[in-house]
Amino acid sequence: MKARIAEYISYLRLEKSASSETIRNYKSDLGQFYKYLVEKKEREEIEVEDIDHGDIFAFLSKLHFTHKKSSIGRKLSALRSFFDFLVKREYISSNPAALISQPKFEQRIPKFFSVDEVFHLLDYKSKGESNWVILRDKAILETIYSCGLRVSETTGMDVDSVDFSQETVRVKGKGNKERIVPIGRKAQEALKKYLTARNEVLIKSGNPEHNALFINQRGGRLTPRSVNRILKKYLRKSGISKMFSPHALRHSFATHLLGAGADLRAIQEMLGHASLSTTQRYTHVNIDRLMDIYDKSHPRSKRKKG
Repeated sequence: MKARIAEYISYLRLEKSASSETIRNYKSDLGQFYKYLVEKKEREEIEVEDIDHGDIFAFLSKLHFTHKKSSIGRKLSALRSFFDFLVKREYISSNPAALISQPKFEQRIPKFFSVDEVFHLLDYKSKGESNWVILRDKAILETIYSCGLRVSETTGMDVDSVDFSQETVRVKGKGNKERIVPIGRKAQEALKKYLTARNEVLIKSGNPEHNALFINQRGGRLTPRSVNRILKKYLRKSGISKMFSPHALRHSFATHLLGAGADLRAIQEMLGHASLSTTQRYTHVNIDRLMDIYDKSHPRSKRKKG
C-alpha cells in the first residue's frame, strides 16, 4: 500500500496540479489510515486489494472520539479519491469508500474583512523597509483582494499573467484550470510600481530572466507561506486585530461584491468555483444587509425607532 500511496501523491502533484496544502493533507490522511490498518491487522504490509468497506468505516468511526466532523470528512474525501485512482489504474475492481456517507456538519461562514478594514490595510504606509519590498507586499495584497485569488494562484503567476491593456490577469486554479479575472485600477497601479523595482532586484540577484511575478530577495518565486507572513505583518502594523490568513482577502472580495449587488454566477466564475453551492456560502452577508433595510423601512418592525 505504501507504494500505491506514493504513486497517488505523485499523480496529485504532477497530473492534477493539486495545491501543496491538499497534497500535504492527503498524504497525512492516507498515512494515518495505513498505520491504523497495520495495527489492526497486525501485519507489516497491507495490500490495497485486501481493504474493504468495513476497514474504512471502522477507521472513521474511531476518529469520532478525537476529531472534528470537518476533519473526518476530509479524510473520507482523501480515501475516496485514493481508491478512485486505484480503480482507474485497475489495481482494484471497486471503491470500498464509495458508499460511506460524509458526516453532516454545519457549513462554516467564511471569515472576511469589512470594507473599512480592507481600506485601512491596503492604504497603510510603511516606513523603514527597503522600497521594493514595500511595493511588492502592497502589490500582492492589492492583487489578491482585487481579483479574489487563492494564495497559490497569486504566487504561481508569471509576469505575462497580467494584461494591463485588457485589465485582466490569467491564473491557474485547482485542477490546473485556467481562468481570466478582471483586475482593478488600484491593483494595476501597485503592480506597475512594483514591476519597475522588481527588474532592478533581478539584475542585482543575477537572475534577470526569472518569470515569476512575485519574487523574494534572492530573485526566486515567493511562496504561499511568505504571503501569509506578509499579511500578518501588515495586519499588525495597521492595527487590525483580526489574525486572518490571506484567504480572508479572497473571501472579502466575494462578500463585498455580493453585498454591492454583483451576480452570484459572475462571482462563481471569477473565484473559479466548480459548483455554485460553494459560492453560495457568501450569501450570508446579505442577511445583515436585509435586516438593516427591514428595520429602517418596515412600518411594523419591532426594532424600528421613533
